[in-house]
Amino acid sequence: MSAALEGVRVLDLTRLLPGPYCSLMLADFGAEVIKIEQPGRGDYIRWDPPLNGDTGGAFLLLNRNKKSVTLNLKSPAGREIFQKLAAGADVVLEGFRPGVAERLGIDYGTLQKINPGLVYCSITGYGQDGPYADRAGHDINYTGYAGALGLTGPAGGDPVPPGVQIADLGGGALTAAAGILLALLARQRTGRGQYVDISMLDGVVSWLPIAAGHLFAGGDAQRRGETRLTGRYACYGVYRTADGAHLALGALEEQFWAKICRLFGREEFIRWQFAEERQAEMRALLEEQFAARTRAQWEELLPGLDACLTPVLDLPEVFADPQVRHRQMVLEMDHPRLGKIKQLGFPVKLSATPGQLRLPPPELGQHTREILGQLGYGTEEMDRLAESGAI
Repeated sequence: MSAALEGVRVLDLTRLLPGPYCSLMLADFGAEVIKIEQPGRGDYIRWDPPLNGDTGGAFLLLNRNKKSVTLNLKSPAGREIFQKLAAGADVVLEGFRPGVAERLGIDYGTLQKINPGLVYCSITGYGQDGPYADRAGHDINYTGYAGALGLTGPAGGDPVPPGVQIADLGGGALTAAAGILLALLARQRTGRGQYVDISMLDGVVSWLPIAAGHLFAGGDAQRRGETRLTGRYACYGVYRTADGAHLALGALEEQFWAKICRLFGREEFIRWQFAEERQAEMRALLEEQFAARTRAQWEELLPGLDACLTPVLDLPEVFADPQVRHRQMVLEMDHPRLGKIKQLGFPVKLSATPGQLRLPPPELGQHTREILGQLGYGTEEMDRLAESGAI
């Protein structure tokens, strides 16, 4: 079966979450992703508990379909090997702070002279320029600056970090993957690569069309827990059931809200859906009604109701859910040391060139000699490089 990105070689210098998730998406659709890791240590997330055997559970989900090569980029020999690899690569992906790649001699300016067709993508918190460019940060910092953290949490309460890393994954990884694919598409027309500058802050700011649209149209700055989609109205919120579980109600459209109102015998609520003075009354009624049954009892009613009312699942329930299973979002593959390991499925379903499980997550440096052999290095030379700490 052919793959959408077959023939594309990616050198991935990143670690932890944003870069590896980006390269995972490319690898799943056929790109040859060579994960460049520090000798003896590797990607930090390899050792991040909880462990499956001696390997971090998150590492196993982020690094399938990749090859691992260990290189000491601070050594002249390691740098030379990387530059040789870059000469035949299509993409370089890195997540260093601005200036680090240049000091190592593996920056875009250096490598594009060796390979003018190279697409070089940098993922950083704040981008390559601007007053914050050199600052350290994590997902919570980027979402804080982007306003997303300030919009998340209960009305009148403190901001609450989201349960998934939206800056790392959405602002960084997904945006970088799109940027890389755009640059590869442009290269088909121009023959030349280009530099892709990804800021996780930029990515999250670009996700503010609702809040920013309100502000730019002359409205007040929206506050957490007080917007149409964060709890201002009774028709859109989370409600507790009799057994302490929760339901998510998203009855924004009148036809769905009307079904909820009729279910509880309060048709007069239909016309008051967005009436500010009626929200407390309607919310109290919904809280009382939803708390009268367990979640399981509510779930028996949901298929026939069709009113955007769903259970709030915990993670074990997610991976047992029939829709998630049907969409093959839980997969298994063989690992040579760990046996069967679970994997998350492919969120993009292509009809002709679908994602594939091809390679298990690699051991540290597993493919170093294979890849160096392709560059013409012999066994004795590779032995010397290993003894010197270059590989």
